[in-house]
Order: sequence, then structure tokens, then C-alpha cells
Amino acid sequence: MSIPRRTVLLAAGVIAPVLIAPSRLLRAGAAIEVAMQGNLNGGYVWFDPIGLHIMPGQTVRWFNHDPGNAHTATAYHPTNYQRPRRIPETAQPWDSDYLMPGETFSFTFEKEGVYDYFCVPHEQAGMVGRIVVGSPKDTAWKNDADLPKAALNAFPSVHDILARGRIHAEMAQ
Repeated sequence: MSIPRRTVLLAAGVIAPVLIAPSRLLRAGAAIEVAMQGNLNGGYVWFDPIGLHIMPGQTVRWFNHDPGNAHTATAYHPTNYQRPRRIPETAQPWDSDYLMPGETFSFTFEKEGVYDYFCVPHEQAGMVGRIVVGSPKDTAWKNDADLPKAALNAFPSVHDILARGRIHAEMAQ
């Protein structure tokens, strides 16, 4: 007599916790991936998702899936190329440096708030992203003047990110 594999896994407690508490496992589990992508001629580049809602302590991993471009995931912060601060006051800024195709970079978000980031070589093309951590009280930025118009137009709203959890690049346009 053969016992189905699913029955064995359920009995061993492997599947049951996943079915019962997926959100708890997501918080403690693997990094959430943000893809760095571009079209074949390099004329259009983007992060996907472009908007993401996570909890404090979660890790985001940027993965360069674009075979024709190097990209960065760089926090808007004065220590990064003298860009305006668009992360929480007490949060650590990050800069992945240039990621070649197939390379990754990870960062763990500890502080609640709104985090805006960009790709150094493609900021002018609107390659930006926004991560909302927890349930921040202050979500408005006062320093939009130094950002390229394409970047400002690309950011999804905090409200939409909180409502949907993820805003994919095609949804943001």
C-alpha cells in the first residue's frame, strides 16, 4: 500500500503551518523580491513591483533581471549622491552599487515609514520605487524640487500601496 506524499507531509507538520499562518511565515521567511528590468533596446527600465508594503524587520532583495543594463537600488538620502532624504529620519540609507545582470542586493527595513529609492543611471528615466514599512503616520515629502519629473510621476501613492500591498510596474502607468 502506498501513502500519498501529501498525507505524509501533512502528518509531519510540513504543509499545515504553511496553510494556517502564511503571513507569519512571510515575515520570518525569505526576502521579498523586487525585479530590475528593461526592454530589449534599453529605452524603458523599471522596478517591479514599483510599490511594496512590508512589515518592520522584513528584507527586500533586488534582482537584476535585465540582460542589457546594470542597475542600482539606492535610497534617496544626502549620503547617496547628495540626493534629497526621502526615507525616515532615523532609518539607515542603502546603496547597492551597480548590479550586473543576474546579481542581487538585499536590505532589511527596521524602521516604520516610507522609503523612496532610485536607480542611479536611470533616475532621469523614472526608474524609482517606493516601499511602505508598517503603518507610517507621516507620508508626505516636502522635498520634491530636486527630483526629475519622470521620477516624481512614477511613484505610486502611499494610499494605493497600503490598499493593494504591491503595485506592479504596469499598474502604475
